[in-house]
Amino acid sequence: MIPSSTQRLSGWGRYPAEDCKVFRPEKRRSVHEILDSGQEPHYIARGLGRSYGDTAVNGGGGVLSTVRLNRMLSFDEESGILECEAGVSLAEILEVFLPRGWFLPVTPGTKFVTVGGAIANDVHGKNHHRDGTFGAHVLDLTLLTPGGDVIDCSPESRKDVYWATVGGIGLTGIILTAKIRMQRVESAYMKVDYRRLKNIQETLATIRETDAQYQYSVAWVDCLARGGALGRSVLLLGQHAAPNELWPGTGDPFGARARKKPGVPFDFPGFALNPLSIRAFNGAFYAMHPSRDGKIIDYDSYFYPLDAVNNWNRIYGKRGFTQYQATFPTGKEDGLVQLLERLSAASCASFLAVLKRFGPEGKGLLSYPFEGYTLTLDIPMREGLLAFLSDCDRLVLQYGGRLYLAKDMCMSADSFAAMYPRAGEFRKVRRELDPKGVLSSRMARRLRLAEDTTS
Repeated sequence: MIPSSTQRLSGWGRYPAEDCKVFRPEKRRSVHEILDSGQEPHYIARGLGRSYGDTAVNGGGGVLSTVRLNRMLSFDEESGILECEAGVSLAEILEVFLPRGWFLPVTPGTKFVTVGGAIANDVHGKNHHRDGTFGAHVLDLTLLTPGGDVIDCSPESRKDVYWATVGGIGLTGIILTAKIRMQRVESAYMKVDYRRLKNIQETLATIRETDAQYQYSVAWVDCLARGGALGRSVLLLGQHAAPNELWPGTGDPFGARARKKPGVPFDFPGFALNPLSIRAFNGAFYAMHPSRDGKIIDYDSYFYPLDAVNNWNRIYGKRGFTQYQATFPTGKEDGLVQLLERLSAASCASFLAVLKRFGPEGKGLLSYPFEGYTLTLDIPMREGLLAFLSDCDRLVLQYGGRLYLAKDMCMSADSFAAMYPRAGEFRKVRRELDPKGVLSSRMARRLRLAEDTTS
């Protein structure tokens, strides 16, 4: 018997949670031993658990933790190409390479994500309108199939496997290593222009007008505002700062260090987050961020504001929360406005609501972004929420939109099929790589991506 432990696992939203058998291999050869053992009926890889829903939850089966497979293998200082194991976190990459003048090509809103997780969810960031997804900067990867084959794949070689794996939520195999092209920067600081905008129409117009001028763009949205203030926002437009733009006396331009982090030591009571408290927070945030140009802030404050608080998901209490992310195609912004109206009318409290514009769609068969506007919000779990979200799903479908698998925990299989038209291609590649259905997860079964699973 290969050692394992039973743990109750969930995504970062803490809902849903299931009992899973967790394996923690330290060597690559151990990964295949686990998959081949038949000890559990099916398995799924899991990194640091920052997907919000049930992507890496596998009740009644095995979860293969990759966090001990986190070796840096090589780095080319001239090209910025890093080769590492899939369990390396983005935080570890930044710690090692930012002081040397290299930054991630794409980063989500937390750095506590593994490279394997970033690829499997084809994560995006504040620069998608310019630079695409994380997968667009992966030069090649090695994939271990459940049958024991190790496949080297890239956009040029075995591209069918590559584009099924990029965004494939861990269902094509276990990512072992990857080569990533980093971007060169001159400091660990950001130069940020702020735009305080009075409603959603002004926000969308300003995003359109400024996207070509900035590498990074993200808007905080007050999702509880109503009437003429519906969708009022603070837009943060960012560029990597040059040394001559930093404050006098800054010293080392790469000297920005993460601040000592407070933590949330216990679960907040359910009543702590409510429309009144969130409305007060939103009002204060809006008032404290007037339009201004050229503010210099450290990279952590711009890219990872919530990483500054350990276990911040506890503020939603024991019931947890869902992070709902929907994208509407360019020209279908009316759907976005209607979604905001529904959220505001239902008093769905979210102190984290962000709006971004996506660039062109990528090649990943299950990759999420496509050209349009994407709205993300945290919603505390409460009675009736799942039915409300199902109504929101129908609205998203009505306007040709899509939900993000890394955030989802309740989308129906029929909605998934309509939102992801290349799912049939994905299933074909998956069956070739995993004919016995060794890889599965709660999400895979819910979306009928693993209904062919057999033991």
